[in-house]
Amino acid sequence: MSRIGRLPVEIPGGVQVDVNGSIVRIKGPKGELQRAFSSLIGIKLENNHLEITRKSEEAAERALHGTTRAVLANMIHGVSKGHQTVLEIEGVGYRAELEGKTLALFVGYSHPVKMEPPAGISFEVDTKTRQIKVVGFDKELVGQVASNIRSVRPPEPYHGKGIRYQGERIRRKAGKAGKGK
Repeated sequence: MSRIGRLPVEIPGGVQVDVNGSIVRIKGPKGELQRAFSSLIGIKLENNHLEITRKSEEAAERALHGTTRAVLANMIHGVSKGHQTVLEIEGVGYRAELEGKTLALFVGYSHPVKMEPPAGISFEVDTKTRQIKVVGFDKELVGQVASNIRSVRPPEPYHGKGIRYQGERIRRKAGKAGKGK
């Protein structure tokens, strides 16, 4: 049995969970999320925690068991505390600014790249440390928005310039070895 899947998901105070068959709706102080899960996995609400079960030992059900539990735990954490991803900007003259809610990236192009946050997402910019925080209650959406920002100028291996995740290590390459004959 899945070690992750058999752990119950605790529901903190202030979070409401509604299980209707395979559709789970979670509402908390940060927002509301709804998701449909596979009918192969059983989800039960008992004594202020969620139990995730499976009916058989088939490979498809075993694969979904731990994943379903992890997704539910992320949803509950998101609506109660929220999720954030931190990006770092590296490079001479590279910077980010907030114009209202819009994020403006100055990363070596002839124009600033402007990004509007989708519903439920907000940006925080620290100009001193050149960091961008993507904050929201839906972990999947926070990760996707952070990936979209990173794709504007991904880090390059020769100088290390670009936008990277905090803690991401860029494998550096040597440049030209010198003049040949």
